[in-house]
Amino acid sequence: MPYQYERLTVTKTGRLAEVVISNPPINIITLELYDELVRLTQELKDDPEPTVVVWKSADPDFFLAHFDVGAILEFPIDGDAERDTEMNPFHAMCERVRTMDKVTIAQIEGRVGGGGSEFASSMDMRFGVPGKTKINQMEVPLGILPGGTGTQRLPRLMGRGRAMEVILGGEDLDAETAERWGYLNRLYAAGEIDAKVGALARRIASFPPEAVRLAKESVNGAEQALPEGLADEAYLFQRLLRTRGAQENMAKFLEIGGQTREGELQVGALSGKLGRE
Repeated sequence: MPYQYERLTVTKTGRLAEVVISNPPINIITLELYDELVRLTQELKDDPEPTVVVWKSADPDFFLAHFDVGAILEFPIDGDAERDTEMNPFHAMCERVRTMDKVTIAQIEGRVGGGGSEFASSMDMRFGVPGKTKINQMEVPLGILPGGTGTQRLPRLMGRGRAMEVILGGEDLDAETAERWGYLNRLYAAGEIDAKVGALARRIASFPPEAVRLAKESVNGAEQALPEGLADEAYLFQRLLRTRGAQENMAKFLEIGGQTREGELQVGALSGKLGRE
């Protein structure tokens, strides 16, 4: 039976998968949890059913903390540092959540830091709680640096200067600032974040799977030079145009009031009616 883990609980409902992290007392990324995260991200990548994966925590105060410092102290340091010829396993794990053909969403209700923040910042979306969500990159105060994609991912999310402040200062970044700087998509009150994120996830999961998957692929292509990105976008559009889901949903859109004045005034609600279980 798939998805059998001790520290990660996976629930699948149609095309939506939900992962709950539980590694008491504070969701430190121990070697055991790290092994499970590596294996689960690969299993999710290979699963053809889900189109959306929401990551949560069983602990309301901690989403995912940093990598176990005691374990880092055991890393080998004999000889000179050498450049890897291939992506290291932590980088590869983060890249899997960024590039897998599923939308990955982090519901960060408490603290996220170090490697946990790097993992979350590789996802497609992040949502937090005002006054509760805190982000911290505490590596430089320890004498190291964010080595799990942080120095590359954060400048892309929030800009170079702000990433420098977060990485070099090692101070908590509050939820309100994190939203303003682009780390968090939106903030929701503690009592409503579950419903709000869940509604978005179910909405996305209800749309044609090919459109969700290839739209994500096209957005990821924005890291290329513009001409290459536009060429990929045009090609992926042409692929989707030929799918049954596109043909049926475009026809249905017109049938239920698309391109009418009344329908277009509420096009967000109208497009929600195109979703299927």
